[in-house]
Amino acid sequence: MKLKLSLLTAALMLTASVAQAQTPSTLEKVKASGSITVSYREASIPFSYLDDKGQPTGFAWEICSKVADEVKKATGRADLKVQTQAVTSGNRIPLLQNGTIDIECGSTTNNSERQKQVSFATNYFYTGTKFLVKSSSTVKGLDDLKGKQVVSTTGTTNFRIIRNLNEEKKLNIELLGAKDHAESALLVQTGRAEAFAMDDILLYGLKASAVNPAELAVVGEAIQVEPYAIMVRKDDPAFKKLVDDTLAAMMKSGEFDRLYKKWFQSPIPPKGINLNAPMSKDLIDNLKNLSDKPAT
Repeated sequence: MKLKLSLLTAALMLTASVAQAQTPSTLEKVKASGSITVSYREASIPFSYLDDKGQPTGFAWEICSKVADEVKKATGRADLKVQTQAVTSGNRIPLLQNGTIDIECGSTTNNSERQKQVSFATNYFYTGTKFLVKSSSTVKGLDDLKGKQVVSTTGTTNFRIIRNLNEEKKLNIELLGAKDHAESALLVQTGRAEAFAMDDILLYGLKASAVNPAELAVVGEAIQVEPYAIMVRKDDPAFKKLVDDTLAAMMKSGEFDRLYKKWFQSPIPPKGINLNAPMSKDLIDNLKNLSDKPAT
């Protein structure tokens, strides 16, 4: 019986190894199919969102467009078709893992837990959790939210951070989950939640794109600074290297700086509002010492 079990185990391991060996890398898959599927977010301003014509745009989107150009060169497919696919916080990792998308260009935090499921390219932004509230609100930070309703987008690190802090500090917050950032912001605007906990730069983007930006405010000290990075499939070093090399070249040539100024320090669509967000010290440091180090 032990011999049979050992043979069965060995057979299963061999089958798994063969299946893994037969799984094409992203570059092989793209070269064979003639297309690459790039994902975007619908409301992650200014990283990845839909413009007034319903087309993907943003800082991360432009970086991924540059990556797609490099993929054309690497695969020899000048005729490469770039397919687009909207993703949410909840489905972005599964869709990458099952091959529906080939690269994720949104506003995804690079952390240790996610690195067990996917790989991340070089970090290209750093942010921290703050709160979006109505301008008339008395809330100035986390402690002011005791016993109140707070919303965050499900599937995000921000949701987990607030849930953990709520338990640790016994704040008695009623934590609500929304499917995307737009819905989370709407809950605040309609009075169904006192605050929306999210990465500060995304909150500034949502405020800027609101019908009346003056009715909203971003408050609080940044909670847990975290890096953003582009997601690619795990165990695909060749494709990760291509993305890393693309970013490194952009950072060295000054193209990255120009893109940053375009999306964070200049008027952006759809309303021509300037986020006036200077580059953080963490990001400046990472431009010199390129790292894909995750948040804890």
